[in-house]
Amino acid sequence: KTISLWDARTGLCAQTFYGHMHSVNNVTFNLRGDTIASCDSYGVLKLWDVRAIATITSVDLGPHPTNKVAFDPSGQVLAVASNDGTVKMYEVGSGQVSSLTGHEDAVQSVVFDRKGEYLVSGGSDGTVRIWS
Repeated sequence: KTISLWDARTGLCAQTFYGHMHSVNNVTFNLRGDTIASCDSYGVLKLWDVRAIATITSVDLGPHPTNKVAFDPSGQVLAVASNDGTVKMYEVGSGQVSSLTGHEDAVQSVVFDRKGEYLVSGGSDGTVRIWS
């Protein structure tokens, strides 16, 4: 339900983010390091301002759990792996949500390539899909 930001040099907790009502399944930074994205077991995606220690936005992608979240290199698009067998695409600027379908079971992993041209997803159906 919480996200802890740890100082790797000291091993101490530098900050804790509160706001998820259910267990957090994954957390990631954008490339600039000023925003954190997190997803939870009820399908809620949250964006956090690292400096202000505050929620930027909260989006209900449920009711299925979300398993992994990834920023594209621009930090403007998020891919979210969902237990409903889809990859949810969230556009930060507009708040628009769309879905990529093709997996036959829960999607467990998502990652963008370095240029942001491709998205790779892996599912419980044993497949890896490449999206462009």
